[in-house]
Amino acid sequence: MAGQRMRRVNEAIREVLSEAIAAGLKDPRIGFVTVVGVDTSPDLRAAKVYISVLGDENEREQSLQGLEHCHGYLQSLIGKQLAMKRTPQLTFFFDESIERGLRIEKLLKEIEEQ
Repeated sequence: MAGQRMRRVNEAIREVLSEAIAAGLKDPRIGFVTVVGVDTSPDLRAAKVYISVLGDENEREQSLQGLEHCHGYLQSLIGKQLAMKRTPQLTFFFDESIERGLRIEKLLKEIEEQ
């Protein structure tokens, strides 16, 4: 039962963050960011937010810095929109799984061509 609850909490936080980022935050460093997933601790005190950024390494770093700068505002949005006892402390991470998947696909195509 706790697993389903955590999945619902993670999804709800992901939706709030996705909507806020899509609506446009005022920080110009934040580029085209997609919230891939959220992993909240069982006590709801911390949440790891995994993002994907369209662009090069510099744009990724800039977007991560911009999101870290806006984390207080984003946490307040979560607190307002979700009825939670605690609002988790947000930490942002770049999700490299998409890049790894594309790299593996490229390598497999190269093998097929040989």
